[in-house]
Amino acid sequence: MAHKAGYVNIIGVPNTGKSTLLNALLGEQLVIVNPKAQTTRHRILGILNGDDYQVVLSDTPGILDPQYPMQERMMSAVNEALIDADILIVMVELGQRPERSEHMLKLAHRFKGATVVLVNKVDTGTEDAILAALELWQTQFPEAKVVPLSALHGLNVAELRTYLIEHLPEHPAYFPKDELSDRNMRFFISELIREKVLANYKQEIPYSTQVVVNSYEDAPDIVRIQADVIVMRESQKGIIIGQGGDALRRMGTQARIAISKSSTARSSWT
Repeated sequence: MAHKAGYVNIIGVPNTGKSTLLNALLGEQLVIVNPKAQTTRHRILGILNGDDYQVVLSDTPGILDPQYPMQERMMSAVNEALIDADILIVMVELGQRPERSEHMLKLAHRFKGATVVLVNKVDTGTEDAILAALELWQTQFPEAKVVPLSALHGLNVAELRTYLIEHLPEHPAYFPKDELSDRNMRFFISELIREKVLANYKQEIPYSTQVVVNSYEDAPDIVRIQADVIVMRESQKGIIIGQGGDALRRMGTQARIAISKSSTARSSWT
């Protein structure tokens, strides 16, 4: 049987479930998920391997009208995903309206290849609402396959995985078959720490921070990680640290637990 391989790139506005879908398709918690907008800052590849296929899944930042340099860099990742996709997944959620998604539609309609529109979070609506949403998005993408989905609860995820594999082009694998992502271990550790920043701090703090892993030592009985949480302003340091260091200790404890549970962070990627 011929080997199939290709890029399946996921785009959509913030908080439609793109990262949840990528994790569900892989069966692995590869990328962080949080209800706050702009959780995903980078384009992250997740690699689904089989004996005769390799699906290179691409999670991208939520599409928005960029207002500052970081958002411009995030949108450049979306543009990159439109260029190299073999199959484009456009992710919308139940109740989302095309007239409030003009920036996303403009970008998505630039792509001329195979497109799948996923109406996510259908577990939250009625059958009538779901049917109306499917019809609505089919009018926006007449040539696309439009599918109801619940990435969180697994509805139609297995069927989608099978569909994507069947519609990949014949091609050798792009990456070694034992790899799960193009990103290294330090990147995923920094993302797990940033996830706890998102979970523990409010307002602008999560969007004003960057996590840098400076060292990683895998000793026989313990893993030692030294990381910096970088903030934009001096006044934000005190918020991150908290009274008597309580906030920083709490976040550090949560991050250590998350890292210890993550097979992605504990893998031997270099």
